[in-house]
Amino acid sequence: MNTQPFELIAADGKRIKGDRVDGAARQILFITGFLSKRWGNKSKALAQWCQEKGWGFCCYDVRGFGDSEGQFTGYTLSDWIADARTVLASIEAGPPVAIVGNSLGSWIAWLIAQECPIVEELILIAPAFNMMGERAKTISKDRLHDWHTAGWMPWDDDPAHIDWPLSWKWVEESERYWAKTFDIVRHVKTTILHGQDDIVISPDGSKGFADELRRRDPSFPLDLRLIPGQ
Repeated sequence: MNTQPFELIAADGKRIKGDRVDGAARQILFITGFLSKRWGNKSKALAQWCQEKGWGFCCYDVRGFGDSEGQFTGYTLSDWIADARTVLASIEAGPPVAIVGNSLGSWIAWLIAQECPIVEELILIAPAFNMMGERAKTISKDRLHDWHTAGWMPWDDDPAHIDWPLSWKWVEESERYWAKTFDIVRHVKTTILHGQDDIVISPDGSKGFADELRRRDPSFPLDLRLIPGQ
């Protein structure tokens, strides 16, 4: 696959690094999940599929993670939304865009699509709506107190996460964005794919999102697919 690396300068002067493949008719922007680098199993399979169809493809690492510049602790949800906005702006002169998001990347994709007319379709894989706000509701009171008072806490005690502390600002921003998620809704064809037995990101979040969206806007083009397994 003939990928073209790119670098984009963010508002803080740090470089957002990614890869793109040119194509015709359509281009797919892939937004990774939390603590996921741009080239994982999903993005590789998606890029191959786009190549077979002759479509464009683009993926990137958020600032503070992967190959992009910056320290992880220097960024929060609003910064990663800004990264998605920057990358999307860099491809807006090309064919229409469909965004495929995974986990936290799905929620970012939803938020970005509401403000960017170039986005014609969304495919949200196990979306983590209000990820940090929901996380704060599920941990013990002692851990929640420590997170709030100390200001920093890893996602959990898993060795893969222990070196990536999150500021309490993540929770505050997550709740603010969630509170206005349905305020302005643009009709973008949206498909949600979620495993019925997903133990990392509960499918209840996708079902709740779909129910609320349909309650507010019964004509919204939404397809919720709960898939057997994880």
